[in-house]
Amino acid sequence: MAGSMKQLLGSAIRIAHEDQQGRILTFDSATFVPGFYEEMHQQADKDVVVTASYNGVLCARMVARAKPKAVIGLDCAIGKDGAGIAGLWFYEALGIPSVAVDVQTAEMGNGADLLAEGVVSRVNEIAREMGLREGMTTREAAQLFLQAETGAAPENFTDKENRAVILTNPQGRSIVCTDSIAFARPEDRERNVLCTAGHTGRSVIDYIINSRPWGFICSDGGIGKNESGLQALPVVNAAGIAGASVSALTARMGDGHSTYFDGVISACNDLAKAKGVKPGQTAKEAALLLLNN
Repeated sequence: MAGSMKQLLGSAIRIAHEDQQGRILTFDSATFVPGFYEEMHQQADKDVVVTASYNGVLCARMVARAKPKAVIGLDCAIGKDGAGIAGLWFYEALGIPSVAVDVQTAEMGNGADLLAEGVVSRVNEIAREMGLREGMTTREAAQLFLQAETGAAPENFTDKENRAVILTNPQGRSIVCTDSIAFARPEDRERNVLCTAGHTGRSVIDYIINSRPWGFICSDGGIGKNESGLQALPVVNAAGIAGASVSALTARMGDGHSTYFDGVISACNDLAKAKGVKPGQTAKEAALLLLNN
């Protein structure tokens, strides 16, 4: 991430509401949550965390490290095997109420829009017992969470990269599966094609540009409102990086291996098109084209 969490406060991270009951904070990405609380030396036990990432297990592992009062994320079209909302039950097992918001009502990578415009599509059982229901607005849900008495005490979690090199070509470039573009390594720079499993919204732009892989494939997150799940593609194209997205209905979000082995391309930028990538291809085909061209 470029800059410190303090620099992101007010832009990608916002304190939307604060009173004696606690705070409502919006994050453009779940990846910002653990670092924010660590750097700010703050506790999240009175905070409602609203994060414009999919509400899957990988994101839940990141957010749960902060031990929040409640969590709101996106459903990212639910996706293959329900991966876009699987974090609901991860949180439930930890005693944390959580809901997922319809990705057609709020932009991926835009926490402020998620809070202002989102509509809840799924709730976990703890949230349901607190009175939250499908169809209520994100803002209504956040206020109910804020007013509730909760006391979740999750264990500490570490992020798992699940990194694997799939193949290496004669030029020394490799196709690498890893669950998030945030897990890119220095050795990937201008060398490897990364098959990752978060959305391709605006909050991943800095990750892609700063890590600068040879190419990448992410998820489209269900595409969502204003095609927010694809907003990174043209921006990183202008930075000279070829990339594509797979349909969230074909590959599990949060699982880079599923992106590669199960995914079907739904969109790509111009640089990827020039390498032969096109919608309808398997991710395996597209990754090979990105690797060798």
